[in-house]
Parts: sequence; structure tokens; C-alpha cells
Amino acid sequence: MLKEDLILKNPLRVLSPADQGKTEGPRMGLVMSRAGLGKTAILVQIALDSMLRGNKVLHVSIGQSLEKTKIWYDDIYWDIAKAGNLERAAEIQEELMSQRMIMTFNEESFGVAKLRERLRDLIEQNIFQPDCLLVDGFDCSISPEKVLAQMRDFAKGLNINIWFSAVCHRNDDRVSKSGVPAPCHEADALFDTIILLQPDAEKKCVALNIIKRDGETGGSRPSLTLDPSTLLILEN
Repeated sequence: MLKEDLILKNPLRVLSPADQGKTEGPRMGLVMSRAGLGKTAILVQIALDSMLRGNKVLHVSIGQSLEKTKIWYDDIYWDIAKAGNLERAAEIQEELMSQRMIMTFNEESFGVAKLRERLRDLIEQNIFQPDCLLVDGFDCSISPEKVLAQMRDFAKGLNINIWFSAVCHRNDDRVSKSGVPAPCHEADALFDTIILLQPDAEKKCVALNIIKRDGETGGSRPSLTLDPSTLLILEN
């Protein structure tokens, strides 16, 4: 398989926005689940898809080391390459990783102002200017709507798309009308795409429940799952 074929056959093509790079206006996406179901794997596949199409990606990892985040990229990339029998896989990997930067924060130190400051330094020094921003491990337990509104303004200023991952908890049954669980249930209007990961015991996989797509809720939704052995996204 060639690189172009890998892009066209990616299951992420069914999600909107299809282009995770710059658009007419910034988009925000959210991946939610209980701990350990594959949120990071989803974000990494979104990042790789964006990088394959020539975009630069900044991966902000909260509470996870630089090395561990790199391992996520290496493992998932090679699983994708092997599954698709990708030609020139090592050469393409080297090319892609030059389009990615990883920025780490301790859980206590992350904030919109700090992120804005560090990213501004990268851009002003012409070191790195992302087309897509991923925030993995976002703590939305305290006033998430305020922080997320700030992040949306931040994205608008840079004209880039942002994807977040966030944890929901089994013992908190609060949920928005559209089906978004707490603690992001009051901030769902800020997102254009929302994905909820849910275990499917019968099929022995994790289903991607696409609650919101391209700003719209309801209607038919594509059927996507995570392969339990590789955590790759599959289209049913």
C-alpha cells in the first residue's frame, strides 16, 4: 500500500472535520471514556492521519512522560504500517515524526496561559507552528466550560483545530441531553465532534460512540471500534 492509499482508507475519513489541519474556522474535538479504554490511542491516530496529509501536530501530554508518548506513536504507526503493508514504512515514519512535537506538563502545572506562552515562544522563534493541537489528559473536573472556552478562543487566534481527551467516571451519572457524560456535560456545545468510548462485552471490543459530528447531534452515525489487540480504529 502507498501512503496515499493509507490516507484514503483511514477509518477517520468518516469523521468531521475530515481535515485536521487549518480550516475556515477552528474546530474542537473531544474523546471521552473511563480510564484505560484507549483515549490516547485515538488521539495518536488522529495525529498520524493529520501528519500523513502534511500537517504539523503539537501533542500536549499532561501527566505522561515524553518517552511514553513517543512509544505510543511508534507502536501505533508500525501497527498501521504492517496492517496496510505500507511501502517505504521506515522512510515515511522518519518524515512524519519531523512534523510532530511533543510538549509535556505536570497535571498541576498545565493551564491555558502556560500553554499559550510556551507555544508563542515556539512560533515567534520560528521553531514550530502547528496546524493541529492535541491535549491528552485534560482535567475537566473544575469549571471545564470556562477553560474550554478559553482554549477555543486560543485555537481561533491561531486558526488551528484542537482535540482533547478527558476521563469520565463510573460513579458520576450526570449527562447532557446529547449524551455527553460529566464532567464535560455542560461544555458539549463548545465541541464540534465528540466521541465516547464504550466497552462492548459481546463483541469484545471498545465501540466509538460518535455523539456529535461536524456540529450536529442525532441522525445516523458510522460504526467504528477499537481493535482490542492493537487499539487501531476499525470501520465495521
